[in-house]
Amino acid sequence: MLNSEQTELDLPPPRSEAEPAFSSCGGSAEDAGGVGLCPPARAAEPGEPVKKELQHLSREERRRRRRATAKYRTAHATRERIRVEAFNMAFAELRKLLPTLPPDKKLSKIEILRLAICYISYLNHVLDV
Repeated sequence: MLNSEQTELDLPPPRSEAEPAFSSCGGSAEDAGGVGLCPPARAAEPGEPVKKELQHLSREERRRRRRATAKYRTAHATRERIRVEAFNMAFAELRKLLPTLPPDKKLSKIEILRLAICYISYLNHVLDV
């Protein structure tokens, strides 16, 4: 029975007695702690209405399923790789501006940051004198 806050779309579709409780992938979404292990059969095109079989899923569940696709993972890995490369290039540029002996000494990121703090403090002191 529906309460006043619940709509029919919030409820899972009715399952017949002959329909198995598990999906063809070997388990239900509930068995995996609410995480759907089976990606949808076909991703919906932008602007295409959501399939009836996915309408009963919560927004979070649909997001999890979309993120489980190989295309999404590949795109995410590419974005992350670009981000890390930009991050490392910024540290390399900062490293070039810092005086150390020997000049080609390899420094960790935290050492670069600490050395930059000390160098900025030193430059401020020089300007104040």
